[in-house]
Amino acid sequence: MKKLSRLLTATVVAGAGFIGSGQAQAGPVRHVVLISVDGLHAVDLENLIAAHPDTPLAGLAVKGTRYVNAATPIPSDSFPGLLAQVTGGTPRSTGVYYDDSYDRTLSAPGSDCSAVGTESEFAENIDYDDSALDGGAGRHGGAAIDPAKLPRDPKQGCQPVYPHSFLRVNTVFEVIRSHGGHTAWADKHPAYDLVNGPSGQGVEDLYTPEIQAVKNAVPDTEANDDLKVAAVINEIGGKSSDGARTAEVPAILGLNFQAVSVGQKLAGVGYLDVQATPSPGLEDALLHTSQSIGRILQALADRKLLDSTLVIVSAKHGQSPIQPGRTVGINDAAYGRILGDNLAFEIADDATYIWLKDQGRTAEAVAALAAHQDELGIGEIFAGKALAARFDDPATDPRTPDIAIQPRIGVVYKGAKSTKIAEHGGANPDDVNVALLLSGPGIGAGMVTQPVQTAQIAPTILTALGIDPKELAAVRQEGTTALPGLGR
Repeated sequence: MKKLSRLLTATVVAGAGFIGSGQAQAGPVRHVVLISVDGLHAVDLENLIAAHPDTPLAGLAVKGTRYVNAATPIPSDSFPGLLAQVTGGTPRSTGVYYDDSYDRTLSAPGSDCSAVGTESEFAENIDYDDSALDGGAGRHGGAAIDPAKLPRDPKQGCQPVYPHSFLRVNTVFEVIRSHGGHTAWADKHPAYDLVNGPSGQGVEDLYTPEIQAVKNAVPDTEANDDLKVAAVINEIGGKSSDGARTAEVPAILGLNFQAVSVGQKLAGVGYLDVQATPSPGLEDALLHTSQSIGRILQALADRKLLDSTLVIVSAKHGQSPIQPGRTVGINDAAYGRILGDNLAFEIADDATYIWLKDQGRTAEAVAALAAHQDELGIGEIFAGKALAARFDDPATDPRTPDIAIQPRIGVVYKGAKSTKIAEHGGANPDDVNVALLLSGPGIGAGMVTQPVQTAQIAPTILTALGIDPKELAAVRQEGTTALPGLGR
């Protein structure tokens, strides 16, 4: 830790302030707390400030700098959304399009790798037991991920591919560890081993209470979030996430909250109007999350760490549609019927991503989809050069989908029994325009209206800690810059 401590002590931002209006005094950043409130739109934060100005999150927001025109990468889903924040990259560099996608070079779980091309799903499905809060780790030597459920890599002796080794670029956790810093993270599945990065060693204290083990309801999800909050408070207090042993306070730590996202998607909860007025159930999730953030801030204050900690609040993704009554549910089973034997894999939430068995028949597949655009609620179809410009070229990258479909706003693909009223994963404004708030040493109160990307969080974190952001591979590949106004 001595190496990083020297860097942190030397990191005094010059000029009128760290970020924002310049009202605050500059000072060293010794710790970063990164918080993802999944589903939190920019408008949700503004509404919270207006309706509940005395809440911890609103108070943090008005004292810090808010980026009201922040956008997630596309697809706006959990894996690419979080990876943007911790790598500085989009799927073009990370190679991760979804937590459930396809890879033309990998082989199916449990196979002998004689055939390639497989679904690559990294969610609760890879737990030993997704009905257990620990994913079954207590019965399997502390490991929650079952290697028998992982895709296999023919180029690596048919070895299982863990989430962290699926990622192509390094993370801020790996970079900070290389400088002697302690690292911690808490998230919703053991599959968030992903944030360890290709080394597999980025996060020293990774806590992942399985969200699938609790009921899909706001109160139950809040209770699951509370477990992660307790872990972060333990870490701030100089303990491990479970409180069982002493540990150095991490240079970077954080968590994701799920309750807001669940409230947005549940029938009978959601929003009341197009202005994103929350229903009572959703408002409860927002207020509970705000109070939880307040507990984290209080823990920092109690340890006299608040004045040396950069707090970042954003979201992996938004949720669409906000407008009540606009949801149109469409069963995505129609894709298989229309594309027939050429469909290798598709994932559909409020957008659809399609991998074909025969890429030479892409034009034929696009024509078939266009002939059913009303049935499928299609707004736009991306393929060929139009798709390559947005993502990467599927002819050369084995993970890039061959076709991306952005449906009309309000369309949600779901099974016949699903009652969800919103989803994420697409490029609708309600998907990608998320909250982004920074508060900490030298950050003045202010609002930035220019467009920014949540991928800019990663280089901002390293710059604040006095580390060269170009130590992140995705930053070098995509030219990602720190958020505007950050002192050098």
